[in-house]
Amino acid sequence: MLSVSNLSVQFGKRVLFDEVNVTFTQGNCYGIIGANGAGKSTFLKILSGQIDATSGHVHLEPGKRMSILEQNHNAYDEFPVLETVVMGNKPLFKIKKEIDALYADYTDENAEKIGELQVAFEEMNGWNADSNAAAMLSNLGITEDLHYTNMADMDSKLKVRVLLAQALFGNPDVLIMDEPTNDLDYETISWLENFLANYENTVIVVSHDRHFLDAVCTSIADIDFGKINLFSGNYTFWYESSQLAARQRAQQNKKAEEKAKELQEFIMRFSANVAKSKQATSRKKMLDKLKVEDIKPSSRRYPAIIFDRDREAGDQILNVEKLSATSEDGDLLFKDVNINLAKGDKVAILSKDSRATTAFYDIVNGKAKADSGSYQWGVTTGQSYLPADNAEYFKDDINLVDWLRQWAKTEEEREEVYIRGFLGKMLFSGEEALKKCTVLSGGEKVRCMLSRMMMLRANVLLLDEPTNHLDLESITAFNNSLKNFKGTVLLTTHDHEFVNTVANRIIELTPNGTIDRYLTFDDYMSDKSIKEQREKMYSVTA
Repeated sequence: MLSVSNLSVQFGKRVLFDEVNVTFTQGNCYGIIGANGAGKSTFLKILSGQIDATSGHVHLEPGKRMSILEQNHNAYDEFPVLETVVMGNKPLFKIKKEIDALYADYTDENAEKIGELQVAFEEMNGWNADSNAAAMLSNLGITEDLHYTNMADMDSKLKVRVLLAQALFGNPDVLIMDEPTNDLDYETISWLENFLANYENTVIVVSHDRHFLDAVCTSIADIDFGKINLFSGNYTFWYESSQLAARQRAQQNKKAEEKAKELQEFIMRFSANVAKSKQATSRKKMLDKLKVEDIKPSSRRYPAIIFDRDREAGDQILNVEKLSATSEDGDLLFKDVNINLAKGDKVAILSKDSRATTAFYDIVNGKAKADSGSYQWGVTTGQSYLPADNAEYFKDDINLVDWLRQWAKTEEEREEVYIRGFLGKMLFSGEEALKKCTVLSGGEKVRCMLSRMMMLRANVLLLDEPTNHLDLESITAFNNSLKNFKGTVLLTTHDHEFVNTVANRIIELTPNGTIDRYLTFDDYMSDKSIKEQREKMYSVTA
């Protein structure tokens, strides 16, 4: 279907890919993974022809069509929504425009050409294009009254859904998607997961959403050491198999038969826990052929995220009474929020409006004032906050050691060796710890904020979109640390796996009060009575 032969990419002295050979076949979904800077997005751009490789070539089977999820959200601002979706099938849209142009300047000489084009148009199911595009938009939550709205007038989050519909439109033979879940809500992501899990053609996707990769991928394409290696299964299978390989490599004295037995037990466990039939069939075939030597340890580095506490909190954590807030534009974000946090609660704070969750965190952290109501922290609690926007923390042009020293409480904590210990856990070692904080990437800034949180040793962690900008390795380590944390957690995240494995309580903020349940996220979202309640809470005007 789609193959890459002898592909090499070099920028100056840096070699990104070295003689890569890989084939992507029909009926499979490939998750492209790799450390930050490994070249995931570059590889997708090479596949789609947006940039050229240094050497080698990409071959798409003749007659097959490739579709790419558009990253420029303003690229189609001058077009109506429905037309933007149909433009996703470029050959069909080209014929449609040719027919329209010939009709606009109709002559007897044009009639024969129009007839030929209409035959081709019919063969491509062109007469149903608008209705098919409309159905896809509706599935993605774009209501019919918006189908003829210009893209320039669409809300930015709805634009993402339109561009997603464009990429999916017309059943492309190869579908390429770079971070498709960005700016999508849980319901839309769930729809996309189900759509791709049953998609019969080839999908190649880059994503930091582990739940999404697990739900849709039949194979993982791992970029490591300048090569791309294919592994059967989803992200979790790849991650745990690479960890198994690392353990086995460390156990040099373990006999080959013991290693083979450990691998077989590992495979059986994963084979018995497959949700989707297409994945099960593909994975089973590959696993049956898997040998010990086929799984390899990864070169990835995982940060050591460990949240300790100066002291254990008492029974009183946080009490919130009748809290209400509006946005700067006057929109009601939430009203009559009443919360009493219990010891050991790990709470997912949800809202359909991200401004509501951020406003809540800012209020209980003393950074903003509520319109009404009150809150009180327990006297034995200490809070540490990771905001969605951390720009205010990185305004001073100082190195990372001096940056982290700002939160030292004792002379011992001010010592450079002490501070470097926390930075080192977040992979800022050696000269990296002397980088200026004003030149950090988004992911590096979040890792610095995590170093700060670890040093503060709070017993209550507040996390507003904590996985933004982080790579899969950092997200995985962060997720595991919160599962093991003995204190209280309040978090808001679009990372499905993160929230589902950490939170034991869900609190949703709406313009008409709260929904508060001791449930996992999956159970909360699948509960029909809660779904009905959510619809009422958002639809009834305050």
